[in-house]
Amino acid sequence: MSAEAKKIIKKKRQQKWFVLGSQIFLVIAFIGLWEILASKKIINPFIFSSPSRIWQTLSELALSGELWKHVWTTLYETLLAFGIGISLGLLIAILLYEIPILAKIIDPFLTMLNSLPKVALGPIIIIWAGANIKSIIVMALLINLIVSILNIYNGFIGVDEIKIKLLKSFGAKRLQLLRYLILPESKRTIISSLKINISMTLIGVIMGEFLVSKQGIGYLIIYGTQVFNLTLVMSGIVVLIILSFIIYECITLLEKKLSKK
Repeated sequence: MSAEAKKIIKKKRQQKWFVLGSQIFLVIAFIGLWEILASKKIINPFIFSSPSRIWQTLSELALSGELWKHVWTTLYETLLAFGIGISLGLLIAILLYEIPILAKIIDPFLTMLNSLPKVALGPIIIIWAGANIKSIIVMALLINLIVSILNIYNGFIGVDEIKIKLLKSFGAKRLQLLRYLILPESKRTIISSLKINISMTLIGVIMGEFLVSKQGIGYLIIYGTQVFNLTLVMSGIVVLIILSFIIYECITLLEKKLSKK
């Protein structure tokens, strides 16, 4: 390796560590400032709580086992809705790509459904599916499925037409085009859709838990609101942020692994 290449690699590593260090500093500074403002009563600790109170609440919930029950419930519902949503999204996107006339017919309906406030359908979903996990999964699917379909389908139709014509000139069938060109060329779009899908799924699950659940992080937050325990509400939000970060990082690792292939 040349000296110039080593210099570039070293610079990139330094930049990476600088960015990471800056992010950690900002988080610590935010938490420290929050704690100081709450302890000095500059901000109302009842309304805004404080990091020390949140830590104490989370510790108590963890020791009692309540925290893990709520985390597992939300994680299970999220992964279930995510798996169903991305599978259906991929299959429907393939169907729309293979049948262009069908895509033209349902495109405006997909756009309208995507713009519809899903929370407005909450009462109807509860009546249809019942006040149980089915309603939560349906709510999450309403939010993540259409976005997945549109993103993946747009990735398919964005594949280079010249490559498609080249494979067709060699006698490639539609299934072969899909397997050896369309799907591989759309890999980045599909992974990007995974990232969007998981965040949208988590939003849908929390919304569903607000409405019907007796377990989960969403229930923890809404219960804290009902009993005016805003520290519990903030604790639920902190757990939600941590959970969403971990899930997002898992998808990022999958992206890096697939990008090497």
